[in-house]
Amino acid sequence: MDASAADPVTDRFAAARSRMVDGQLRPNRVNDPRILAAMRTLPRERFLPASLAPLAYADAEVKLPSGRPMLAPLALARLIQLAAPRAGEQALVVGAGTGYGAAVLAACGVRVSALEQDPALLALARPVLAALAPAVRLIAGPLAAGQAPGAPWDIVLIEGAVDAIPGSIAAQLRQDGGRLVTVLAGRDGMGRAVLAEATALGLAVQPAFDCTAARIPELIAPPQFVF
Repeated sequence: MDASAADPVTDRFAAARSRMVDGQLRPNRVNDPRILAAMRTLPRERFLPASLAPLAYADAEVKLPSGRPMLAPLALARLIQLAAPRAGEQALVVGAGTGYGAAVLAACGVRVSALEQDPALLALARPVLAALAPAVRLIAGPLAAGQAPGAPWDIVLIEGAVDAIPGSIAAQLRQDGGRLVTVLAGRDGMGRAVLAEATALGLAVQPAFDCTAARIPELIAPPQFVF
C-alpha cells in the first residue's frame, strides 16, 4: 500500500473543518483572519475522545466525559473575536477543558495560560496541547481562584457560561485595557456574550450577542440562604 496515499478519515475531518469555517463562522460575522485560519487548521477532533470525534464540527456544544461541554465552534470564535486579541498579549483561559479554545487563542499570537481543575479534562488536554499548541501553558488549579501569579492579564476568556463574573477573576485583569469575555447565563436558557473591561471605576460590562452555553459547574455560586 502506498504510504503517501491520503487517509480518508483525515480527509473527511479536513473537509468538515472547511465546512465549519465557511458554513458556520464566516456567515455569522466571524471575520478575524487569524481565527478563521486557526479553526480551519487546528484538528478540533484531536481535542475530543475518539468516540466523540465525529461530533467535532457540529454546530453545537459537545458534552465531554466530565459532563462539561466544549463550546460550539461559533460561540468560541465570536468570544475570541470579541476579546480583540493583540499579538504578544497575555491571556488566561478559565475552564479551558481539553484546550481547544486556548489553542485557537494562541494561534492569534497571544501568550496563553490555560486553567483547568478537572483531572479527566487535564488528562485529555496535556498530550494534544503538547503536540498542537506547545506554547500554551496548562495549569491545574481551582477555576474560581483564577491565576493570580500570572496577573495582570490582558485577556481573560471564561470558556462557558456563568451566572455572574467572579470578582476574584475580574480583579486579575490589567487595569488599563484589560478585558474579559464570557457568557452570562439567562434564566430563560438563552445566554448573552459580554465584554467586560477593567476601568478605574470598576468592571464595565457590555452585552454583545445572544449565545447559548452551558454553565461551568465549578463557577456556579452556592445558594444564599435568607433567614
